[in-house]
Amino acid sequence: MTTTGDSMADPRATVERYWTAADLRDWDTFERTLADDVLYDLPQTRERIRGKERYMAFNREYPGDWRVRVERIVADRDGRQVAVRTLFTDDGQESHAVHFFTFDARGRISGITDFWPEPYEPPAGREHLVERY
Repeated sequence: MTTTGDSMADPRATVERYWTAADLRDWDTFERTLADDVLYDLPQTRERIRGKERYMAFNREYPGDWRVRVERIVADRDGRQVAVRTLFTDDGQESHAVHFFTFDARGRISGITDFWPEPYEPPAGREHLVERY
């Protein structure tokens, strides 16, 4: 897909621009990837942010000197949904996250759901079934 006028943009490329801009703190480029009515959900904390203005402020004000690296991007065939796995580094601590993106008719990001899984030890009794890494 290509970006021309109101046509659907390449969602994979849009998400790559989004993460590159976030890592570089290039807020102008980051903002151009977003729909005006973007909806951001954080299920673990039960937080929701509505609208580009608030979401931009949330990102600009986020504390710390974090870095983000995309590890994997998976897009559906219709170009309406993209899933991403990232590695965040903040103050020497690394954490993985999974992000789901949806898009408007112009190819801008209209929905983002972030999952920040915390590592934990598995329950005992399944050692014979699993391989730990």
